Amino acid sequence: MRITNKMMSNKYLFNLNNNLNNMTKVQNQLSTGKQFSKPSDNPLKVAKSMQIDSDISSNEQYKANIQGTTNYLDVVDTTLATLNDVLVSFEEKLVSAGNAAYGSDERNAINQELNEKVAHFAQALNTSFQGTYVFGGTRGTDKPVKTVVDANGQYTIQYANSDGTDNPITATEMTQVSSKYKVEVSQGVTMEYNTTAPEILNFNGGTTNNVMDLFKNILNNLNSSDPADINKLTTENLTDIQAAHNNILKARSTVGAMQNRMDSALSKNKDETLNLKEILSSNEDVDVAETTMQYAMLQTTYIAALQTGAKVIQPTLLDYL
Repeated sequence: MRITNKMMSNKYLFNLNNNLNNMTKVQNQLSTGKQFSKPSDNPLKVAKSMQIDSDISSNEQYKANIQGTTNYLDVVDTTLATLNDVLVSFEEKLVSAGNAAYGSDERNAINQELNEKVAHFAQALNTSFQGTYVFGGTRGTDKPVKTVVDANGQYTIQYANSDGTDNPITATEMTQVSSKYKVEVSQGVTMEYNTTAPEILNFNGGTTNNVMDLFKNILNNLNSSDPADINKLTTENLTDIQAAHNNILKARSTVGAMQNRMDSALSKNKDETLNLKEILSSNEDVDVAETTMQYAMLQTTYIAALQTGAKVIQPTLLDYL
């Protein structure tokens, strides 16, 4: 087969263009720092990078979940400390009320002070965080409890219904107030993290077993002149307050354990994200030194091709015109 100048020229230009394309590709890698800019550059590595990117995005969401839950638990722990202080005040005042030298005036003063503590207790139970009542269960947009004032000006705590009326709370709403929130902290790992109002108000180990009834009984006994009722202040009522106090301490312990778990989950999340980013970098980032050398070699080859082409392609009559 006869090789013509035109065939040599076409072949030369074809190879020259290939060399230019390779230079452009390597130059683009140097300017972006990435081995590929479109799926066709390296389909396998692009697919791997897309999966890693997805995993990193998921980890960022898990991190946000963990941090949000940690902030929530901090509010719960602070509020439990407030509730604990109220019960400690009740315990101290009940011990004082048992003093034989105390008369009706002293007990009435204690009654007034503890009556305000009841209102404070209810207010703390209605603590909200970012628009959600922390002890409201899954019915977080409505207050879990309310205070009702009787004819004597004494506060009584009751569960609140969602319609804002004095109607008793429905069974459905009570189930919601008692229900738990769940949060996903890593793939396939979820945990319950909220403390509900019933967990705070209901306790074991006493004769009443309910803080709402206990407060009511204490205030009534402080108002009573019956020696049997007065005696209950330092016996049944004091025992119940101590049991309610222990229940609060148990709740705080549970919250503390959840905070520790969240700290561990956050540390694990950060390690996983760092590891994923390292894998992503090794999959798609260029080795600058190696790529620079590769570009220099391509550039040298391109210049040599231009010089060789000028010598190999024979001149024509047009060169002499």
